[in-house]
Amino acid sequence: MEPRYDIQEVEVRIAKAWDDAGYANPDTCIAKGVTKSDAEAFSIVLPPPNVTGTLHMGHAAMLAVEDVMVRYARMTGKRTLWIPGTDHAAIATQSRVEKDIMKEEKKNRYDLGREELLRRVNEFAKESHDTIVHQIKRMGASLDWSREAYTLDEKRSFAVRAAFKKMYDLGLIYRGHRVVNWDPKGQTTISDDEIVYEERKAKLYTFRYGFLVDGSKFPIPISTTRLETKFGDTSVAVHPSDDRYKEFVGKTFDVDFCGTPITVKVVADESVERDFGTGALGVTPAHSMVDWEIAQRHNLPFKQIIDERGRMMVENPLVQGKKTTEAREITAEELRKRGLIEKEEEIPQNIATAERTGGIIEPLPKLQWFIAVNKPFGEKQKTLKELMKSAVGTGGVTIEPERFSRIYFNWIDNLHDWCISRQIWFGHRVPVWYKGEETHVDIEAPEGADWVQDPDTLDTWFSSGLWPFSTLGWPDENAPDLKAYFPNTVMETGYDILFFWVARMILMSEVIMGGIPFRRVYLHGLVRDDKGRKMSKSLGNIIDPLTMADKYGADATRLSLIIGASAGNDLKLSEDRVRGYRNFSTKIWNIARFLDMNRPADWQIGSRPSVPNIDLRQEIVELNTVYKEVTAHIENFEFHLAGEKLYHYVWHTIADVILEQEKKRLQEGTPEEKTEAYALLERVFLESVAMLHPFMPFITEEIYGIFRPGKMLMVERW
Repeated sequence: MEPRYDIQEVEVRIAKAWDDAGYANPDTCIAKGVTKSDAEAFSIVLPPPNVTGTLHMGHAAMLAVEDVMVRYARMTGKRTLWIPGTDHAAIATQSRVEKDIMKEEKKNRYDLGREELLRRVNEFAKESHDTIVHQIKRMGASLDWSREAYTLDEKRSFAVRAAFKKMYDLGLIYRGHRVVNWDPKGQTTISDDEIVYEERKAKLYTFRYGFLVDGSKFPIPISTTRLETKFGDTSVAVHPSDDRYKEFVGKTFDVDFCGTPITVKVVADESVERDFGTGALGVTPAHSMVDWEIAQRHNLPFKQIIDERGRMMVENPLVQGKKTTEAREITAEELRKRGLIEKEEEIPQNIATAERTGGIIEPLPKLQWFIAVNKPFGEKQKTLKELMKSAVGTGGVTIEPERFSRIYFNWIDNLHDWCISRQIWFGHRVPVWYKGEETHVDIEAPEGADWVQDPDTLDTWFSSGLWPFSTLGWPDENAPDLKAYFPNTVMETGYDILFFWVARMILMSEVIMGGIPFRRVYLHGLVRDDKGRKMSKSLGNIIDPLTMADKYGADATRLSLIIGASAGNDLKLSEDRVRGYRNFSTKIWNIARFLDMNRPADWQIGSRPSVPNIDLRQEIVELNTVYKEVTAHIENFEFHLAGEKLYHYVWHTIADVILEQEKKRLQEGTPEEKTEAYALLERVFLESVAMLHPFMPFITEEIYGIFRPGKMLMVERW
């Protein structure tokens, strides 16, 4: 053996050996006789990284944890399938390309046109995909690349259209006019889950709309931070039990608001917080989700007064055409002049912004496509919300850690109809065509002329929601992979996308497949810096996984992301931590080298000669105890504990105790003593190496090949 473990040389060579062997493909394992054709199946799909750039430490943590699951399952003899793939991430990818074009060419999407923009976006996505695949392989992830998927490839695109068609026919997809989250900067709708709230200072105004015909002020004071939206108010809502305003409930008032006549009806609604502000809520149905719902309950009219560019549409010379922020100040000044402002105070406020563009969200009424979550359907006549709830727990899906189940249920309780249409160009086109008053919804375009396809695209989460089964061959219900590997055994991902993705996969699977998409959900935490801060370019604290892998080895990088990282909890990471596990790799290599250099002269490499009573030795008893504990930890998804147990056992028991106590017999003893000492050391060490393989696959594969020529550890039995 070489005196020094050459990270770069070994990891590149071992990765090629794995590729050449093809054991990541369960079909190959069966064909070569290392897995039985009727063995229990273990399946998992890779949460597809977005094709917007490169992998970060969060991806590396995901790969490390999932590869532990997969390698362990394969070594325990299961038909093990891990499907790789990438996500086209429509909004993120298009906005990234648009930013580059604007920066370099000073052009927007409309200057280029749809065809040219899509050509450039697809070109960028392809380059990013190739980079990501290289990085995934560099981390040692044993994925079956023969089954690689892409959310925008031909098979997945067909599945998206088939799913849309099925859900439309069930009455679960509809086109309706509702208030949605509009991103004026990105010029598209976005979902609630794609909003980032930023705390900013805001001014809370307590005011009255204006004067009534008899000269008195409007009887109810209200408070708001968005005075400019009050031009669109059609009601004031109060709590039914609020005696202060009971006499006004049901009455309608005509009032002049800053030169614009508005009609306001007072309604009683349980959603109003009577102890917040004045206890009265100015209802702007066209520009607030909450107000829209109040309007629906009380049959109130709505009028849009802000356009898609975030400018005022009111026919009032004071504010018409002005940006909302400017109109707010103008409105405040006008109300001051009229003596209608009763109080002004500065408060902190959470401002809704679009995650990808940073634009301030403007709730707007728009004609969009939605998934109905409260509509009963099918033979059971249950709603999607009911099915999503029943799927978790007694329904077969367990979430690890369990506390996230409560968060999941709470999210479902507050779930609204899902707006699935987007106004960007990159992505799956809505499979709907129009001709005059006719509407055609199908998997393929209708025959004949004059049909025009809906210009909108579908929310990326619609396509990735199909991931557990679209990757297995659906909509072909007889696809071999679908029959063999669905539902998936595990879904492993970050807790931060429990609602973005996990919940939507359950939703889509309940509709399309009539059951759960996976049996267990394992949520890993976020990777932060050593101070507990989120890694970001602005803070300059990003630790790149590929840099760490090249510097300290993929094995050390992986182990640094597993030990100490329990389910659902964030991990603090530093370069020193990764360096520490590189030292562990060196320790493992040095143990192997010592055994290689001190092998008895008559020892046949790869043999296991009979040594009397070796199984009774305390060291073997302890080894078996470690084996049982590590196995139990992995079975219970306590990967951090399994890794930690092996780390301490190899370093502090094998290296510090067993090797030291056997060293003299191995080097100076009789031939029988040398054989016995070596047999004990090799067995304890190689079985530990085998247990370490799911965590540190490269160095363990290399060492095992030296001591067991012709064998490949990735398919040896656990």
